[in-house]
Amino acid sequence: MVCTVTFNPALDYVLHMSTFRPGALNRSKSEEFQCGGKGVNVSIVLHNLGIETTALGFLAGFTGQALDQGLRRAGVRTDFIWLDEGYTRVNLKIKAGQETEINNPGPPIPPSALEALFQKLDRLRAGDILVLAGSVPIPSPEDVCRRLLTRLEGRDILTVIDAAGPPLRAALPCRPFLVKPNSLELGEFFGAGGPLTEEAEVLSCARQLQAQGARNVLVSMAGDGSLLLDETGVSRRLGVPPGQVRNSVGAGDSMVAGFLAGWLESGSYEAAHRMGAAAGSATAFSDRLATGPEIRALLNAF
Repeated sequence: MVCTVTFNPALDYVLHMSTFRPGALNRSKSEEFQCGGKGVNVSIVLHNLGIETTALGFLAGFTGQALDQGLRRAGVRTDFIWLDEGYTRVNLKIKAGQETEINNPGPPIPPSALEALFQKLDRLRAGDILVLAGSVPIPSPEDVCRRLLTRLEGRDILTVIDAAGPPLRAALPCRPFLVKPNSLELGEFFGAGGPLTEEAEVLSCARQLQAQGARNVLVSMAGDGSLLLDETGVSRRLGVPPGQVRNSVGAGDSMVAGFLAGWLESGSYEAAHRMGAAAGSATAFSDRLATGPEIRALLNAF
């Protein structure tokens, strides 16, 4: 079983437009709602690849009900904690040549709801995988991640961290199975002030993350591909196949899902990296999260 935790899921309201002019009347060509949030995206792509998954996190109000129903219709098992106040956030994505995003903060998470999440995660068994993805919208995110991961120690549960800043720093001493920063997050983590562009720099920082506790480090680098430093010390660099980028939302999350699917299917880090790269690219070349056939069709490109 792979469980994902999204502390701040969202309904993404996507508008497709020919042009977007700030301060003027704009009309969309089409619109759609998509279930969003990094862990939610990981669950959807895992399901598309035939991997059993459960999405956890926090939902609230009628927007939370819509998100939960959307995931269930997509075939994803859900086990969210429901908050008594507020609404699951709705984020606006405007696609008009370039992408414009407006992300909202989401409802507050009280201590009682956090404890309910911890109790759900107590049910995980040896061999299960837990994915913590996205921001943690509470005053002390590093403390929550540390408490959660410490609670899982010694139970042979593999943890995956797709987060930046304090949550990532707090997770490293707990020996996560995989961390997946992007090149910007990696640069900011080590004080570079921007994305890392040179492979040598990326590899050096990945080795530092390993020295601090990460077993495997997968760095997504947008159009420059990705780099994997696995726990045996082997590094691999993959580029991107030819194709038209249509969508950047969820590409990194798809890479995490693809990596896990590839590793569960093969036990090979090389195969996992290839599947992760294919999944990230397939989503980038689509208007939504990639399907299983779309991902597997790109495997031969790596």
